[in-house]
Amino acid sequence: MGEHRERGARELPTVADTETLGRELAAGLHAGDLVVLDGPLGAGKTALTRGIAAGLGVGGRVSSPTFIIARRHPPGQRADGPPVALVHVDAYRLGGSLDELDALDLDTELDDAVVVVEWGSGVVERLTGRHLLVRMSREPESEVRTATWEWVATAADE
Repeated sequence: MGEHRERGARELPTVADTETLGRELAAGLHAGDLVVLDGPLGAGKTALTRGIAAGLGVGGRVSSPTFIIARRHPPGQRADGPPVALVHVDAYRLGGSLDELDALDLDTELDDAVVVVEWGSGVVERLTGRHLLVRMSREPESEVRTATWEWVATAADE
């Protein structure tokens, strides 16, 4: 615990395990960090975000922001670092639309927040020089989920 590995993988038998992983990942996150969650419905993306929110100590209940696209959680008390806000984005309905993404003004949010994006793969990477990519999957006919994560450098715009 406490060491921030650049990458890893873990089997997550329960929702509590998924939330615990989120808390652990949160320990290495700071304002300006972008987290991209990739995986099918039911893979545990929102549960992982709940864990990240708990680790960051932000306010407000975390639920999937499907209908409002982005939800901001104000900074609160954080055990292991300066308080930071969390912006939880559901990019599913953006459908890869960069115009809609720009309208969310996530560049500005990244000044003082950790931004977690569900379904953001292939759309939001350009916002930062590097991001934490978490790929989540769920075994068929089972509650067991698996997560792999790694910090990925984003190719700079030419």
